[in-house]
Amino acid sequence: MVKLSYFKLCFFGLIMCACSPESSNVNNEHVAHELKHEYTVPDSEFGDIQSPINILTEKVDGVVKSKLNIDAHCNAVENKGHTVQLDFDSTSQLVFDDVTYNFKQLHFHTPSEHQIDGITYPMEMHMVNVLANDESDKPHYLVIGILFKMGKENPFINEFINRIPKDAHGIASVHDTEVNLEDLFGKYGCEEMKHYYHYSGSLTTAPYTETVSWHINQIIFEASAEQIQILNKIEGNNARHIQALKGRHVEKEDLMVTSKKF
Repeated sequence: MVKLSYFKLCFFGLIMCACSPESSNVNNEHVAHELKHEYTVPDSEFGDIQSPINILTEKVDGVVKSKLNIDAHCNAVENKGHTVQLDFDSTSQLVFDDVTYNFKQLHFHTPSEHQIDGITYPMEMHMVNVLANDESDKPHYLVIGILFKMGKENPFINEFINRIPKDAHGIASVHDTEVNLEDLFGKYGCEEMKHYYHYSGSLTTAPYTETVSWHINQIIFEASAEQIQILNKIEGNNARHIQALKGRHVEKEDLMVTSKKF
């Protein structure tokens, strides 16, 4: 009986210790340390060409020239819970150097996922295109990334920001005359659409498929603090941390961009 009481006392002592504020602080500090470690150390279990990356402009190699044609028709705005997404209808396409992609959607990350010379911007937009008539096991993507800094109110974001459903997983129909991608760039073929950083990488969300051709616009666009805050309040901090290059090279890319009606 004495031994049993002793073990009971030890057991309750351990419980009290685990529940004490000091123990909680230690655990919290450990968790914080682990999270910090995970943020600063790239993932290793998903592959060798993961995204996003930190683009060091002094180490960008060469210049490639390509052609890009876009025909985009937005038909819905979604509150996905983890992001705000604009959907495009089945006729929306992007043609890159005569290769056709289906323009599926664009969505936002707050803060940015990609960095330029170690700088994280408050927001990033991804225009997601999937290779048309692709019969391979894994879809192949072409994603255009647009980085935003705080500044002037963005007219394109204004076209849909008040249409975002308040409830997670809500969807609202829109017409492409109401939400027009050309209003982001002024017009296709303008200076803001011509210059990119290009590299091969992955999706930045599960399953992190390594079949993405990334094209990050060199121009930093502007959105107001209020616009960025509204999107961030909906989707939270949804940026994946940067990944190691592992021998990859980033190229400068000059695009000749037009709006093409198919």
